[in-house]
Amino acid sequence: YNDGEVDKAIADLRERGDIFEKDGATWFASTKHGDDKDRVIIKSDGHYAYFAADIAYYRNKRHREVNPADVAIYMLGADHHGYIGRMMAMCEAFGDKPGENMQILIGQLVNVMKDGKAVRMSKRAGNVVTIDDLTDAIGVDASRYSLARTDYNSPVDIDLNLLASHSNENPVYYVQYAHARSCNVDRNAETAGITYEGADLSLLDTPADGEVLAALVQWPALLREAGNLRAPHRVAHYLEDLAATYH
Repeated sequence: YNDGEVDKAIADLRERGDIFEKDGATWFASTKHGDDKDRVIIKSDGHYAYFAADIAYYRNKRHREVNPADVAIYMLGADHHGYIGRMMAMCEAFGDKPGENMQILIGQLVNVMKDGKAVRMSKRAGNVVTIDDLTDAIGVDASRYSLARTDYNSPVDIDLNLLASHSNENPVYYVQYAHARSCNVDRNAETAGITYEGADLSLLDTPADGEVLAALVQWPALLREAGNLRAPHRVAHYLEDLAATYH
């Protein structure tokens, strides 16, 4: 708000004919672009509605002069389906293509488990687990990985006891351990003066070698697919499968 981006975005939409005044408030004519009703962006008391910031954010991402994004991808909570219409209308109002320049993913609820039981959370009671609480409990890496390894279409179960453990049942530890072993092999090879150049690949002739190589060759295609489908969990599952062949 302070840098004037919200006012610039509203002025832009006004020039496009998508802003009007009614009942002392400023409205976005989102029904012109498929929304079920028009949206207030400046209330009659002069305060901005939350949606005003969303408009400015999207305009900045897509239409800034330096390095504009080709596509803006939003991850919304399971209780925000009603937000899709106004967001897509905003996208179209700026001359963009909904579904192409703006993509909206709806994530599911996150359940935090401890000692085999779900941690009951309530905003009203004040016992809400924040992302800071999560990282304090299990660390940044485990927090990120636990959220990324589940398809956003499915509820996420975060087992605090499991993710804090140093066992093969912990997928974060399992993948990190495989990475640590790989780095150790590189260090030992460097110490021994062994390099990749001129390596005799015919020595990789055991069934175990074949399994690792077969897994590695899948990586480029899998990464492209995960990006195209907005499915980072596929990368996580691949890493776990790769770690299993390596161990």
